[in-house]
Amino acid sequence: MSGILDVLAGVLVLAGSTLALTAAIGVVRFPDTLSRMHAATKPQVLGLLLVLMGAALRLRGHPDVGMLILAGLFTLITAPVVANRVGQLAYREQSFRDDLLTKDDMAERTED
Repeated sequence: MSGILDVLAGVLVLAGSTLALTAAIGVVRFPDTLSRMHAATKPQVLGLLLVLMGAALRLRGHPDVGMLILAGLFTLITAPVVANRVGQLAYREQSFRDDLLTKDDMAERTED
């Protein structure tokens, strides 16, 4: 039983690391701030949660599992807020490409 949980923990850590790698590649390759913000938040948060779950499986019964849970919760709470603020700032500073937007929901809110 312990061997199966160790293999599952390894798979979770590798999957999370792969998602974090794709997020890093997206941050470097995407053309504008809004696209980069998406790459920096969505796969990065899921990747971190997978790595934390793998570590929790490997450390089962250890007191540090509680800290892993707290790290995951704080990430889930703060990542959307930070992404929202970065997106608003990028829009206000016009540091995005208009041709990549399919619908501009902020235009009606910012017109004075």
